[in-house]
Amino acid sequence: MKFVDEASIRVEAGDGGNGIVSFRRERSIPFGGPNGGDGGDGGSVYVIGDRNLNTLADFRFHRVFRAQRGENGGSANCRGANGDDLTIAVPLGTRIEDQDTGEILAEITRADERVKIAQGGWHGLGNTRYKSSTNRAPRQCSDGTAGEQRDLRLELSLMADVGLLGLPNAGKSTLLSAVSAARPKIADYPFTTLFPQPGVVSVGPLRSFVMMDIPGLIRGAAEGAGLGVRFLKHLQRTRVLLHLVDVQPPDESDPAEAVEAIAAELAEHSDALADKPRWLVLNKIDQWPAEEREARAAALVERLGWDGPWYAIAAVQPDTTAALCRDVMEEIERMNAAEQPTAAADAEIIEQEDYEPPSLS
Repeated sequence: MKFVDEASIRVEAGDGGNGIVSFRRERSIPFGGPNGGDGGDGGSVYVIGDRNLNTLADFRFHRVFRAQRGENGGSANCRGANGDDLTIAVPLGTRIEDQDTGEILAEITRADERVKIAQGGWHGLGNTRYKSSTNRAPRQCSDGTAGEQRDLRLELSLMADVGLLGLPNAGKSTLLSAVSAARPKIADYPFTTLFPQPGVVSVGPLRSFVMMDIPGLIRGAAEGAGLGVRFLKHLQRTRVLLHLVDVQPPDESDPAEAVEAIAAELAEHSDALADKPRWLVLNKIDQWPAEEREARAAALVERLGWDGPWYAIAAVQPDTTAALCRDVMEEIERMNAAEQPTAAADAEIIEQEDYEPPSLS
């Protein structure tokens, strides 16, 4: 299936059913009085996170979603049936924006997370509702209100623990295929990767993380050059960035300049993205003589003034990537442990807000 990360759709909640004017007419009951029932409420539109989806491709063909209308009221004080709600499944990481107002309605980041995006219309009232001591035979009723209608823009940012970034042909796809079961296209020309490619990296029993490759970045990507700027948003929810650099590129360019160029593009695109933990990965060290690899790698890191974690690997040699994957797993586990107290505190706050004191009666 083709990867699609943006889509425009229209959602229409159901209208409320109308109330009716009706009177009880039975033999021997000359003054039966009003018995017109209310209409039913219109169905609302919801979105729900589905972990089995990873693209918005289905929305290329199905662009209009309508919830069911509420039924009109009936005689004998019969209320109309409510319209059925409509639930739309979307991939995790989907952001939903109202195109008319620019309001962000929801960001779906958890499986089975359900958010209402269009409210169904309210029911109309039958003439029974208008009965009073001074108006015993009301002949008025009300129509149901219209359901909300919205033009929405869906934007998908894939959920991954680790994001790979670097210039084209830095070896990102090769690394992903070497450490996971993903099989991205690999070739010796730039922009072989045309869309984000996730893969699951396993480092032991019940220990794994998701790594994602995006198209390579080039200078000026933040202004729209190349392909990567369109996919940088997929790195916004990653937790660690692995910055791959070819230590001996075919065009004999300076690897240090390549690192600085990518860092500048991240800062230009988003401060939040630039502030994410970023590890330097010197790739293709197998092109250096074995006895010079350690010294050359240290010299390059020193020239960059890099003060964060760095690794020297050859993606085609699994023994050189084992330490990198292990350390990434440990960092993610550390982040998970640090977030658990915050999640517990949030749950306690919600529980306190939901608390209702006992009645004094």
